[in-house]
Amino acid sequence: MPSARTRTPFFSALALASLLGSAACNKPPEAPPSAAPPAVEVGAITLQPSSIPVLDELPGRIAPMRSAEVRPRVSGIIVERVFRQGGSVKAGEVLFKLDASMYEVERASAKAVLARAEVTASEALQQAQRGEKLLADGVVTQEQHETLQAALRRAEADVAAAKAALRRAELNLEYTTIRAPIGGRIGRALVTEGALVSAGDPTALALIQQLDPVYVDFTQPAMELRRLRQALKDGHVQGGSSEQANIQLILDDGALYEKAGRLLFSDVSVDPGSGQVTLRGEFPNPDAELLPGMYVRGRVEQGTLSEALVVPQQAIQRDNTGKSQVFVVAGNGTAEVRPVRVSRTYQEQAVIQEGLKAGEQVIVEGFQKFGAGSPVKPVAWRTTGAGIQPSQPR
Repeated sequence: MPSARTRTPFFSALALASLLGSAACNKPPEAPPSAAPPAVEVGAITLQPSSIPVLDELPGRIAPMRSAEVRPRVSGIIVERVFRQGGSVKAGEVLFKLDASMYEVERASAKAVLARAEVTASEALQQAQRGEKLLADGVVTQEQHETLQAALRRAEADVAAAKAALRRAELNLEYTTIRAPIGGRIGRALVTEGALVSAGDPTALALIQQLDPVYVDFTQPAMELRRLRQALKDGHVQGGSSEQANIQLILDDGALYEKAGRLLFSDVSVDPGSGQVTLRGEFPNPDAELLPGMYVRGRVEQGTLSEALVVPQQAIQRDNTGKSQVFVVAGNGTAEVRPVRVSRTYQEQAVIQEGLKAGEQVIVEGFQKFGAGSPVKPVAWRTTGAGIQPSQPR
């Protein structure tokens, strides 16, 4: 029978082998290789060249088509204001009346001077005619005859001067009734009854403005205008003489003025202080909704951009430096970041000048679902009258 010393190694080896076998049975299975993340659906559009109008949004101010300050042409005391302040007046309508007493006296005096000059001229004519006969009979000399003729001419000149003085007196009397020089809307009276006014006063009596139609003076940087003309010359922009363009007005509260206007001309010089060129437009204003001095913005159509690539504005992302970029669907089905350059916007769309080409798919929606290099599944978007919205997935 083996001793205890000889049995111990045997049982130890047996226990060790049993332990190793149990550990081998309980070993966890190896993990399978990691699978690629699934592609996420994103809204995308396929770029196609299109023609869009070249619209420039320019700041502007309303100006009356015609404006006239009402001023006196003679001195006098205002005795009556005839017009209704803030109302409409017609050309030639009476606005103010001055005290005409002094001018009536001057007219009467001028009439008397004219009558006396006409009597003197009549006497001189009779003397000259008598002198003609006496000269023929040899009673008067040639020198005496010439003296009579000169007296006649002086008398006729005095008559002409007296007539002119009478006409001046009549005009001064007529000017005591102050009339509207043009038709339009008249503002408040700047003087009251009892005030002494004269032709040299710096303050006008009232202001009349013609408000239908009205002018709108826009300003545009000269550099932008030069670039537009160069684009027209190079053929990148079609059509569009700015002098034939139509304009839409945006009021200061953001509302769109319902009546379209037309651009009349652009100025021939540049403001040296601001570097701006002035463009003048004309707008109908039958309801006097546009008032002089109002600030507005104008959308001026100055041509058509052919072969333009446009994307919804929400497709434009910004990097850490603030530069524009978009996500495009790469050939391997992943999202690729592409830096772009935006030249202008039109109806909530951005016109891409550099960075994209026709046929590429640009991601518009779903940016929170993926990152650069992630697999994506593009779903077509469609454009509606209310903007760009995704089509329903099938």
